[in-house]
Amino acid sequence: MNYLITIVGPTAIGKTALSIKLAQHFNAEIISCDSRQFFKEMTIGTAVPEPEELAAAPHHFIQNKSIQEEYSVGHFEREALEKLHDLFTKHNIVIMVGGSGLYVDAVINGLDHFPTIDPSVREQLNKRLASEGLESLQKQLKELDPETYHEIAIENPHRIIRALEVCIGSGQTYSSFKNKPKTPRNFTPIKVGLKAEREIIYDRINRRVDIMLQKGLLKEVESLYSQKHLNALQTVGYREIFQYLDGTIDFDFAISEIKKNSRRFAKRQLTWFKKDENTLWFDYLEDVKNIIDSINKVTLNRL
Repeated sequence: MNYLITIVGPTAIGKTALSIKLAQHFNAEIISCDSRQFFKEMTIGTAVPEPEELAAAPHHFIQNKSIQEEYSVGHFEREALEKLHDLFTKHNIVIMVGGSGLYVDAVINGLDHFPTIDPSVREQLNKRLASEGLESLQKQLKELDPETYHEIAIENPHRIIRALEVCIGSGQTYSSFKNKPKTPRNFTPIKVGLKAEREIIYDRINRRVDIMLQKGLLKEVESLYSQKHLNALQTVGYREIFQYLDGTIDFDFAISEIKKNSRRFAKRQLTWFKKDENTLWFDYLEDVKNIIDSINKVTLNRL
């Protein structure tokens, strides 16, 4: 039997460190499903694992794409399943790690299928984004589909526009197309979640942002300024500094916004991941031996 052990939890909680320990213990390879770490131009602001971490266990889907490429969750689902097929010929356990809930679900459960929408709907929404700002689109999504509003990353304009175009173009909520029967997988998923008190999570996020700045986040974002319109760069840590470089906000406020938006993102991550009642939750300081014991019990019970 093949097992996909997936490590989930809020940003900055320690998922990377745990994934490496589990990969070493189970002689497994790691698939990253962090949708921001796919892009080779984005290193500091996405907290890509350090070189020594990448060398500690085989990793896949880390900085393997360019921000110039159109890369969606659908592309990732197909490529990840192909990689899993190969890996399961060598190992019966693979580790998957990342905080992108939609990408986790795509691999484990399969994607939902949405209707084809007239491209003019997206064009109009993009025009509104430029003229009215993101808040206007967020408000409309909350009115049309409150369930989706409370689930997706509402600071991500690409996600907001995608949900709105389905609502407007189909006359039905985006959420109504979700959770339909999917194609069965040839592996058994085991989800391991890391948690901590909110104050601890927020403190870890704030410290991570400070470390990013020390490593040269400003310089990294400056180097990408000419490409700031690309979807991959419409994300926390880049968007705020682009605003600073545009002269619309000052630097200190940009940093405070990065921290605030990262905390909001972490809250939404937890909301998403806690929907799965089968997740094995552990404190972020839990001894890895106890986590391994719990995983072994689950696999034995399923034999």
